[in-house]
Amino acid sequence: MRTLAFDGRMGAAGDMLLGALLAAGADRKALSPVEDALSIEYAVSEVDRCGIAATRVEVLLTDADSDGDGSHAHDDHSHSHSHDHDEGHGHAGDDHSHSHAHDDHNDHVHTHAEGHGPNRAYAEVVELVEEMDLPTAVRADALAIFEILGEAEASVHGTDLDDTHFHEVGADDAIADIVGACLLLDDLDAERVVTTTLATGGGSVEMSHGTYPVPTPAVVEIAERADWSLQGGPIDRELLTPTGAAILAHVADGTESLPSLDIDASGYGAGGWDLDDRPNVLRAMVGDGAGRLRRDEITVLETNVDDVPPEVLGDLQRSLAEVGARDVSIVPTTMKKSRPGHIVKVICRPEDAERVARRLAEATGTLGVRESGAGHRWVADREYETVVLSVDGEEFEVTVKIASDTDGTVFDVSTEYDDAAAVADATGLPVREVMQRAERMVSR
Repeated sequence: MRTLAFDGRMGAAGDMLLGALLAAGADRKALSPVEDALSIEYAVSEVDRCGIAATRVEVLLTDADSDGDGSHAHDDHSHSHSHDHDEGHGHAGDDHSHSHAHDDHNDHVHTHAEGHGPNRAYAEVVELVEEMDLPTAVRADALAIFEILGEAEASVHGTDLDDTHFHEVGADDAIADIVGACLLLDDLDAERVVTTTLATGGGSVEMSHGTYPVPTPAVVEIAERADWSLQGGPIDRELLTPTGAAILAHVADGTESLPSLDIDASGYGAGGWDLDDRPNVLRAMVGDGAGRLRRDEITVLETNVDDVPPEVLGDLQRSLAEVGARDVSIVPTTMKKSRPGHIVKVICRPEDAERVARRLAEATGTLGVRESGAGHRWVADREYETVVLSVDGEEFEVTVKIASDTDGTVFDVSTEYDDAAAVADATGLPVREVMQRAERMVSR
């Protein structure tokens, strides 16, 4: 499976994603639909970040009347929260201020788009993106990312999505970041995108609504919807912007470590700041990765009991599942003085362990619950497909569970027992035959 992997140890922003994708092999020409639709251009250059050669992408205005003096704005990243300006924060800012002139627009002085141009409401952004000459899949991805940003903004400010007014994220540079990233992702044509845990940075940022700690409220809201994880640090700057978070929330699965890849290409996207002791870059790698099981963070709780009624033991699966147990096993054993007893073993997420242990103690009366700290388990991806069985002219819906690895290779298909039993009761067919019929109908 062709896989694109991001290394998020220095966070991510819209311009860093653009640079990383170009450095990993995406075609610069793929960005032309955005330049055709907006008065901007993408300025691509090679820079040095602590000894790492990285690709820098800046969104520049091409309209000579859009800025008074032609100087750089402080920040070339987009933010869905309302920064007054972002100098000194995160990846924001350039190493120095200067004007740009480019061969294809020699009669114009170019300025950074950040802080310039119109700020649009969510509905206006949607209309603008829909009018762009984009492949259908790219348009859908871009709109989905703006919806993630809009919902985060609405949640933070307690407004409805349709009433949400984007601030910097409604401006041309933010649209260029998001739509441009979708175009470059489409050009790379990866079947799967993953990212390691994303660093948020630390400290605080000045926003129009006040001073907020990093990660900002919008980033936190977006992370709640994402598959990947966050971690603080490693420096006191804003390393993960809402735009970067929203793009990755839509396109990337989370992974604890970089996957096994037969790498075809790799590259680095540069952030605006040149940090003293760390390369301010986002690394991207593209290659063929073998399918694997998904890593699921868990802990295991255990207790030994020898005086619990069977009715209580029989109800533990339901009772513990209510507070977060993933699985419950009850194993007969021999306890001290050769008394018969049971080992109750419960799998749950680490964050649910204390709550599950409390319920286990309340339900069984045990005086102690052990936590073995398994760390993780390897689990298959699971999908559910509903098939329709026809028996003697009557139709029945049956749910079938499909297990596969991350490459999409199916290695198990099993019918949900309760559905099969209900069909068997209604038709007189053996449960086993109902299950076999349903499983044969599943598309693999």
